[in-house]
Amino acid sequence: MRVDIVPVGDVPAAVKREASTAIRSVYDADVSMQPAESLPDRAYDGRRDQYRAEAFIELASDVGNGEKNIAVTTEDLFYRRRNYVFGLAYLGGKASVVSTYRLRMTADGGITTKSASEVFADRVRKEVVHEVGHTLGLEHCENKRCVMNFSPTVREVDVKEEHLCGTCQRTVL
Repeated sequence: MRVDIVPVGDVPAAVKREASTAIRSVYDADVSMQPAESLPDRAYDGRRDQYRAEAFIELASDVGNGEKNIAVTTEDLFYRRRNYVFGLAYLGGKASVVSTYRLRMTADGGITTKSASEVFADRVRKEVVHEVGHTLGLEHCENKRCVMNFSPTVREVDVKEEHLCGTCQRTVL
């Protein structure tokens, strides 16, 4: 499988590297990096000061050449009535998006021995793997350690592992 990463806006090299590493590691995929795309003006909602996540999925689908494509951005995203999303994908779709905007936030009192940059890198990898998993047909998993577990807060992202549980792994194969 080939996955194209589509950076949207000014995405740091370290974020692109973490996304690529995670996809290669978990899905054994060939990963290509597209040139950076401009932020989609039509996606911006001035009342919310956020971007519509769906527009980034459309952009990744249009620009990416992979079997699966994922937009990565540093901008704050929302979807419908949700205040924010870390990412979005349509089950079995071709494209997805991950935003790093809220992944830098504190873990709500969580205890860790890792540095802030390590915690952030872990979160990026987990969310990229999670959204690509949805495009591969994986739904949310009840296993709190599985990367496919629904995690609306960074604290819950931190609890997850970076890989698929056995059940989800068998579903993807």
